[in-house]
Amino acid sequence: MMDTRLSLALEAGYVSLPAEGEIVVLGAVGQSLAGLPRERLLLVCDDVVAANAYEAQGYALATELPEAAAGAIVFVPRGRLEGRVLFARAARLTGGAFIVDGVKTDGVDSHFKELRKRGICGAAYSKAHGKIFGCELAQDAAQDWLEAGAGGETAEGFFTVPGVFSADKADEGSRLLEAVLPEKLGKEVADLGAGWGYLSRAILTRQTVESLHLVEASHAALGCAKKNIPDARAQFHWADATRWQPRASLDTVVMNPPFHTGRKGVPELGQAFIATAAAALKGVGHLYMVANRHLPYEESLRARFGFVEELEGGNSRFKILHAAKPSRKR
Repeated sequence: MMDTRLSLALEAGYVSLPAEGEIVVLGAVGQSLAGLPRERLLLVCDDVVAANAYEAQGYALATELPEAAAGAIVFVPRGRLEGRVLFARAARLTGGAFIVDGVKTDGVDSHFKELRKRGICGAAYSKAHGKIFGCELAQDAAQDWLEAGAGGETAEGFFTVPGVFSADKADEGSRLLEAVLPEKLGKEVADLGAGWGYLSRAILTRQTVESLHLVEASHAALGCAKKNIPDARAQFHWADATRWQPRASLDTVVMNPPFHTGRKGVPELGQAFIATAAAALKGVGHLYMVANRHLPYEESLRARFGFVEELEGGNSRFKILHAAKPSRKR
């Protein structure tokens, strides 16, 4: 058995699994599931990269919750409200009981305190800067969390749910990029890392666009985008933008790529988005992107495009970049 917090807590008796029946796992994004009965697990994953990795290991995957389950395990996400929504859903699945596993930097201590106020929690097992504990929570004790998980509209009329990036309003970078997009974007366009659809809605106001591909790794965010973009020209792809390939070459790619995995800065993510864009575009295609000013994307752009410029419209925090003439050399 691998030396993980979950497997050790199970072995020590701090938490226990039901003797039989399906066990639903919520919020898993790469954690080891050692010590769990693989054949009884159903992983409900939001992130397509994590889902693909677990599926390759032989785990059963789903994007929607089943009606009920014998047990549930929640891996604490970064967002406080997102975590509370997962706790409420886990309690509804099982009739009350579930296991919580999380690290301190994601707020597991505050979750432990809050859950003890609303329900019954066993002693926590501490290991590797985190905690794991069992909890029993009546559904009426978490009704407000369930209702919050249903989502709602922002002040600008976009539907979002807890846990998606910039759920309250469009982030500053996307706003700056939207303001400088040209009127003519061509017929075939992609929005890489489309989120809940802010930039996509702006793209579809351009009359030249006949088809728009929204590529997004978060299943929840893509679900929001489907509500926000009721346009027949929109095609939705739950996919890893660093690996996605269109069926036909594109005229334009628009993107506000992420550069974090959890709390860790990973500028290579944006560089991988640039590589995807260059490979997807026609020889006369264009890329429009926004990035934090300190990120070194110009070198990657020049390696893959014959023309690169910074557009006016950025500020001290963000730069807007335009690239054209993608190179076919790799």
